[in-house]
Amino acid sequence: MSEKKIVKSLCRMCDDHCGIDCWMEDGKVVKIEGNKEHVWNRGRLCIKGSHGTDMVYAPDRIRKPLKRTGQGFVEIPLEQALDEIAGKIRTIQGTYGPQSVGVWKGEAVGFAQEEELARRFIHAIGSPNYFSNDSACFAGRWIGYSLVYGRWNAQPDFENSRCIIIWGANPPHAHPNMTQQINRAREKGASLIVIDPRYSPIARQADLFVQVKPGSDGAFAWGLMRELIQNGWIDHEFIRDFTVGFDQVKEYAGRFTYEYVARETGCDAETLIRETALKIKESMPHTVVYVGNGLEHHENGINNIRACAYLDGLIGAVDQKGANYSPVGFPMKELVLYNEKPLLELNPVGRDRFPILYHYRQECHTMTLMDQILTGKPYPFKAMVLTGANPAMTNPNSSKVRKALSALELLVVHDLFLSETAQLADYILPAASYLERSELHVHGGYQTITLTNRMIGPDPGITDEYTMFRELAVRLGAGEYFPWKDEDQLNEWLISDSGVSMDVLRSNPSGYQYAQKVYEKHKIRKENQEKPFNTRTGKFEFTSEILKEHGYQELAEYIPPKSNTTDPARPFTLVTGARKVMYYHGRNHNIPALASALTEAEMEINEKDAARLHLQDGDMVKVASSIGHMTVRARIMEGDEIGEGVVQITHGWKKHNVNNITHDDTFDPISGFPLMKSVQVSIEKYEER
Repeated sequence: MSEKKIVKSLCRMCDDHCGIDCWMEDGKVVKIEGNKEHVWNRGRLCIKGSHGTDMVYAPDRIRKPLKRTGQGFVEIPLEQALDEIAGKIRTIQGTYGPQSVGVWKGEAVGFAQEEELARRFIHAIGSPNYFSNDSACFAGRWIGYSLVYGRWNAQPDFENSRCIIIWGANPPHAHPNMTQQINRAREKGASLIVIDPRYSPIARQADLFVQVKPGSDGAFAWGLMRELIQNGWIDHEFIRDFTVGFDQVKEYAGRFTYEYVARETGCDAETLIRETALKIKESMPHTVVYVGNGLEHHENGINNIRACAYLDGLIGAVDQKGANYSPVGFPMKELVLYNEKPLLELNPVGRDRFPILYHYRQECHTMTLMDQILTGKPYPFKAMVLTGANPAMTNPNSSKVRKALSALELLVVHDLFLSETAQLADYILPAASYLERSELHVHGGYQTITLTNRMIGPDPGITDEYTMFRELAVRLGAGEYFPWKDEDQLNEWLISDSGVSMDVLRSNPSGYQYAQKVYEKHKIRKENQEKPFNTRTGKFEFTSEILKEHGYQELAEYIPPKSNTTDPARPFTLVTGARKVMYYHGRNHNIPALASALTEAEMEINEKDAARLHLQDGDMVKVASSIGHMTVRARIMEGDEIGEGVVQITHGWKKHNVNNITHDDTFDPISGFPLMKSVQVSIEKYEER
């Protein structure tokens, strides 16, 4: 008789970590459903999550280590692959220096201990060069809010909010559970405001939609601050006791008249600013301002994000119920070696160019790396160990990325599938799926910690991140930094000082709540004579001494994006990366049930622009930037679904890869983030041959 059971865990088809029930039969996962007991998704599961078994048991999954030869890839034993890789790393470091090697963590791996393992490994073997997808996504918001707050919270207290402002994000496609939180708040009377260049699914639900030009968000934020300050709709007590730089904010905001904001954003600024400010006044301080990654990929991204963060301080919506609550962290041990082996003297790639990125994230700059590989300056960079990432598809100027990665003496890719990047590798190590490993996940919004269950044992030759990094470290003489037998011992060590045992976590498979919510912790810290905020001054910083020391403006001054000045040769502004619910960036395109939903990339274009270009829905068009050109099928949008002069193409399709035309030569000066959402392009009809 076959053995059947349900085992609870967390989904990892994206980084939302929904609770799941895995239906097991004879040691195989046969079905995945949402866990109704999990506080985050409450039984809901998106199309990606329900197809997790398709990913794990995919016929094209890599299950044996591969080595590139003159005849293509051949299978080799895992021990041989690890021995050869370690030998080549040792030779390269001996020839070119320890910093000539790097590690790259992808979003498929996540942000928890797998990321820290990658950071630990590269410092353990003597190099400071840690790279990840974060220097092109997510870290911009993290830095922007950290410059103001001293932290960033990805999960505000939506459910108790009275006014929710969604800025440059589309939760129904990117974060479905966040959408449910917003819906529950709306059922209790909360208003919803959406600010975006696209009339997205979340915008369709809004009480007020503010359609702005790409990259002009800071102008609207400053206009809103001017309105709030002039009307006295601000929290004077919080500003007095917990902030620095308010006088500069007040003076600078005065420049953002309705007329100026209207010119910059293209919207009816007077009406929309007044209506937004009134809704904030009625709800403050129970107001959530949530910034998505739509604000990161511009030349003025960090300051636009900081300007949005300022709103919290003006109205006192800081660590409040129904506002931007600051979670209590779980006391997990750190794996990183930045205190023990900082290695700053070895000049981490991009640190001198983007010091704020490294200061806040200890993150090297991936776009600078491509130039360094190709030029050998300021020092040779020759080897990369890359896990769960596909920069040949997702980084800007993909043709240069492919050229640079191909120029390495050693490229090792740890992944489940033969991605575009893996195809360039010298060695491919098969990676364990989320159902074949165990990890600890902390959910800040609900202050819970979950130990995920290993459902199935991986095939011989497949490794989880810990095993892969440990085996390489041992061979390179750095085994002392990886003393744990396996990831189970590692997980136990990580929580050993927390007062929470593994038995407690195992008996709470839907998550263990380690702390109750406590609001306004900055007041408690002040009473205890501690720093209220994790900033240099200990206050909510409208002005930043750290930025000033590095030669930047201390205030989040608004800089108009170049795309606001029409280039006759490239009159359209391209936005990239709008999420599709069945995909997660470049992932899942090889799963037939998901790939069939949308078989190719599309360029969304306003119907009036399409008429001027004599385009019909479905026509092929040539889209060109100063970086390159691509062809893609046009999808004509009705009314104001996308603003005039703006087009949008989602990334992730190999045949129509929009990152062949995105910039790797223009950046936000503070974060180093690439220009991917305000790219000036030309468009013309393309006749297929």
